[in-house]
Amino acid sequence: MTSPLLVFSDDWGRHPSSCQHLIRHLVAERPVAWVNTIGTRSPKLDWATFKRVAGKLRQWVLPKKKALQALELPANLRVYNPKMWPYFRSGMDRAINRKLLLRHLMPVVAEKTAKPIAITTLPIVADLVGKLPVERWVYYCVDDFSQWPGLDQKAMDRMERLLVSRVDRIVAVSETLRERMKKLGRSDVELLTHGVDADFWQVENAPPIVRFSPHDAPLFLFWGVIDRRMDLEFVRQLSRDLTEGTILLVGPTNEPDPELFRLPRVQWKAAVPIEELPKLAAEANVLIMPYADLPVTRAMQPLKLKEYLATGKAAVARDLPANRDWSDALDLAANPKEFSDRVRERLKEGVPAEQLQARQRLKDESWSSKARQFQQWID
Repeated sequence: MTSPLLVFSDDWGRHPSSCQHLIRHLVAERPVAWVNTIGTRSPKLDWATFKRVAGKLRQWVLPKKKALQALELPANLRVYNPKMWPYFRSGMDRAINRKLLLRHLMPVVAEKTAKPIAITTLPIVADLVGKLPVERWVYYCVDDFSQWPGLDQKAMDRMERLLVSRVDRIVAVSETLRERMKKLGRSDVELLTHGVDADFWQVENAPPIVRFSPHDAPLFLFWGVIDRRMDLEFVRQLSRDLTEGTILLVGPTNEPDPELFRLPRVQWKAAVPIEELPKLAAEANVLIMPYADLPVTRAMQPLKLKEYLATGKAAVARDLPANRDWSDALDLAANPKEFSDRVRERLKEGVPAEQLQARQRLKDESWSSKARQFQQWID
């Protein structure tokens, strides 16, 4: 009998995370209880926090059916929104959250015909291990939360160390994260890099959704969270060297450098549904990934890397560990000048034939194959 899954992660449907990609391929075969968590950022007196708090209050206050009616959920998936305390710094904070989560989730677990396998992408549930009656715990490690900008990094580090010491299995998305887990005392860490639905990202027949007037073209496009991981000097150099065109950054913002949007030729567009991103990519001349070289970016594996490659468009990214396995399929740059030079070279010459050939490896990187491997490990 296949065990059901109990998943702790980002809000279902809020953005297409790697965990959601995996679960979408597993939910047809086994029931899944998805737990929307409070998140990992300490509340601040700002607009972003206000919107996030308002969203959580709506989840908690509205009737379940009304709260989820806008989401098209798979038949075998149920989403839960337990009330949580928005802090994790002290022992008292964590005790409050442990009590709130157990109160909400004990009945969820009890109604299952078999003990579920608990999967978490977040360290904040460390105090539930050993308290919640599940078959086993799996830590799907997707980021180094001890380095992530905007988080209570010390609290995240303490809880992750506790989680790592308690869980039954760990799956990491990058070699850097795998090595971090080993330094925390776990040598039994599996590596599962991100997948991609290559057909979804094909842009040949994607009708454009953004029309730029002639003075706005050519288009240099980035999509994703825009925050302090963005290298201001990379974008500044490209902005300075361009004689025409637009650098378009698409996605939610989280306290990026204020100078970023003051740079000439830089425009921002709020996040668009994932279904529209291939259409937006069809408008682009070069896809860019100007991340800074930081501990958090050296640990992560950007979902957009393989998405960029699957579009068939020219792509230029920062030279970071997770990108090097695909260095034959795109251009990597180690400094602002090199980044600007490569972007403008790709604008002029297009994608080299050898890069397009290297991208044929994407056919072996599907999310369905990644989900099958993940399932073998957790079972």
